Amino acid sequence: MFKIRVIINSIITALVLVAAYPINAQQPPNLIVILTDDQGYADVGFNGSTEIFTPNIDKIAKQGARITNGYVTYPVCGPSRAGLLTGRYQDRFGFVGNPTIDPTVNNAGIPLSEKNIAEVLQPAGYASAIIGKWHMGTHPDLQPNNRGFEHFFGFLSGGHRYFPEELNIEDLSEVTKKWQWYSTKLLRNKERVEITDYLTDELSNDAVDFIQRKKDQPFFLYLSYNAPHAPLQATEKYLKRYAHIKDERRRTYAAMISAVDDGVGRVLDTLQETGIDENTMVFFLSDNGGPLTKNASNNGELRGGKGDMFEGGVRVPFAVRWPAKIPAGIDYNQPVSSLDILATIVAESNIDMSANKPLDGVNLIPYLRGENNNAPHDVLFWRGYTRGMEASRTANAKMIKHKQQKMLFDLSTDIGESDNIQGNNSDDFDVLQDAYQQWNEQLQEPAFPRLGSWDFKSQNAQSDKSQTEHKQNQSNKNLNKGINHE
Repeated sequence: MFKIRVIINSIITALVLVAAYPINAQQPPNLIVILTDDQGYADVGFNGSTEIFTPNIDKIAKQGARITNGYVTYPVCGPSRAGLLTGRYQDRFGFVGNPTIDPTVNNAGIPLSEKNIAEVLQPAGYASAIIGKWHMGTHPDLQPNNRGFEHFFGFLSGGHRYFPEELNIEDLSEVTKKWQWYSTKLLRNKERVEITDYLTDELSNDAVDFIQRKKDQPFFLYLSYNAPHAPLQATEKYLKRYAHIKDERRRTYAAMISAVDDGVGRVLDTLQETGIDENTMVFFLSDNGGPLTKNASNNGELRGGKGDMFEGGVRVPFAVRWPAKIPAGIDYNQPVSSLDILATIVAESNIDMSANKPLDGVNLIPYLRGENNNAPHDVLFWRGYTRGMEASRTANAKMIKHKQQKMLFDLSTDIGESDNIQGNNSDDFDVLQDAYQQWNEQLQEPAFPRLGSWDFKSQNAQSDKSQTEHKQNQSNKNLNKGINHE
């Protein structure tokens, strides 16, 4: 049906992909990655929203490429961000779930054996900043300033409150109750600081300042918004734009996206004002699909949401703009991955990767320019370690296996994954599953305790190994039941 066997050899080759990067004599481009948190696929104008207004985010798609089949590597934020930042499937280094925020655990995050985008670009003279959510490790060795980022303004954990008056905890060591870490004061590099404005606006302010300071050298800006992740909090400035939305939760969610959109507009304006717009690559995407219950998001026609291997969990709003190289107004429909971001900047900056680990992404520019009409990826994979789920996708066929349940969908005609055609196409399913198994053999087991394993009362989750293991097992059971406040 899908002619899957024709590409099986190239699928196997893709499992050990090392991208062939062309020589590029152009001045190295700047890279900006704007990442939202838990934003629904349908909650941007460029994906058809008429309820939530995103004119500035839409500029990225209209003045560059709208990626209709844009994916992340996991349907929950921690692993998804680890895949994006390393350009490698996070399962290769055991990042299978959101890491504990216990700062005494020295391996709960991206391991030191892996390089993130900032560490890859640093030897090439790039200045790098992360502004917003980190969630890649709270131990000092794993914090941004020790991982290639010269500037950090934000928070280390996986979620945060938005109103400055609610941020009163000086350090993670003061956290005694679950989710209390949502109220830590922000960090500017390694110092705790007070803020006076709505959190999303503070992050946007800092992004503008960084661009202005670094306009004369190549830079990487990781603008990692936590909006519209719960808790649902917005200021009247943004709420009043959405009086037409009667549902209070949905109205607040829309207002939170509007704050992000304002920030994106300021970033784009600053690129113009500083004269570096033409040679700055700007990616916009969400870290996973919108949750079905947590924040009033909308995934449109897609099935499922955050935590699912269905499209609603892993297909996200995705656009890229680079005036010097990418023609405006492209709708690109082949599957693209967040893994491709690092591969693209490495290729276009002519960075030698021979001493680094192989990337799983590809340089997108030849595809977006129409210079390569093949699909960027023969296959994409997802492993849901804690839930026993596995998935893989070719151009149109998508396989999902959950325990004994087998599913196969034709995404060219069934974007909502409503018609399981596995029964009449068992051979095609088996080919995709075999490819998944070959990939799976390259992966690692969980490398660290997951979120929820920290004993907040003693702040020493490692002091009693049996207690930690018990909490880890309980955390996994809760996750399987759909209890997810990540």
